[in-house]
Amino acid sequence: MLGPILFFVFAVLALVGALGMLIARNPVVSALWMVLNLFSIACLYLTLNAQFIALIQILVYAGAIMVLFLFVIMLLNLGEVPRLPAFDWRKGIAFLLGVGVLAQLLYVVALGLGVAPEMAAATEAEANGTAAAVGLVLFTEYAFALQIIAVLLLAATIGAVLLAKKRFV
Repeated sequence: MLGPILFFVFAVLALVGALGMLIARNPVVSALWMVLNLFSIACLYLTLNAQFIALIQILVYAGAIMVLFLFVIMLLNLGEVPRLPAFDWRKGIAFLLGVGVLAQLLYVVALGLGVAPEMAAATEAEANGTAAAVGLVLFTEYAFALQIIAVLLLAATIGAVLLAKKRFV
């Protein structure tokens, strides 16, 4: 019973973070709102029993990508964003209501055609969402593709190091 409640709490928190990111005038504050959004999405993954994806969300996006964004913001020395014209709230509310009605219509059509997605069982989602399950599939079914990707990444790293040097050897 707590799972659906937490899901909607983190969904609202993700929406608040996204709106804060869009509304903030200072680029650094906007990036911090984006970090809140990314953490909320990671918590959404946790409520869906996808622990591995939640961990990758935090490490890759909230960690590495946001550090890169902050470095770019600081190197560009961005000031405040210029003022935009006044926002008409009636049009915004009408848009949200239209999206809600469209979502309901699509849901009814999907149920009528029998193509609505079905939720996976909690035990199945919990068993497949762990890092051990993902690693087992990655190193058994996709071992050859993983090795090819490793060779390509190694070649790209060597090429980047050679291009970054002042003179070629």
